[in-house]
Amino acid sequence: MELKRVLLKLSGEALAGPKKTGYDEIGMLATVMNCIYVSEIFRNAGMKTEIFTPFACGSMTRLFSKDAANACFADGTVVFFAGGTGHPYFSTDTGIALRAIEMEADCILLAKAIDGVYDSDPKLNPDAKKYDTISIEEVIEKQLAVVDLTASIMCMEHKMPMAVFSLNEKDAIADAMQGKINGTIVTA
Repeated sequence: MELKRVLLKLSGEALAGPKKTGYDEIGMLATVMNCIYVSEIFRNAGMKTEIFTPFACGSMTRLFSKDAANACFADGTVVFFAGGTGHPYFSTDTGIALRAIEMEADCILLAKAIDGVYDSDPKLNPDAKKYDTISIEEVIEKQLAVVDLTASIMCMEHKMPMAVFSLNEKDAIADAMQGKINGTIVTA
């Protein structure tokens, strides 16, 4: 799989364990903190980064603008989108689907606490089958919850593929950025 422009969604569960609260605003801010953390790792590795949010967040981030984000991409800057849509009742899944479609990404990379998409929960079913490839239509039909239903439908309607992989594997993000997906490809 050759990738030129991708969006990486870091799962909050993969970074910080299960979500304990239902407050959307806290969840949005948590994604900002996650992006600041990962951005610093990338900067320490010598990369330029920029974090965009849909709401003002001090000097640590920039207010999202498609033109500004595209200018960063053109400059070779690693761009992070944090804060979801900036509105309650919309998940960060929906936020990343929206940004991926808006930015004309090649693919959404989903770094999760699990290593791909399964036909059932592998924690509950030891015989769960992992998919190497599955269509977004099948994900929706089988209610596999790779991302929430709103994000799934947006990806289906806009033909946005996804790659699901485990954040816990060595070099997982670097491999995924090079198109080496050790997980599941969700076709659109």
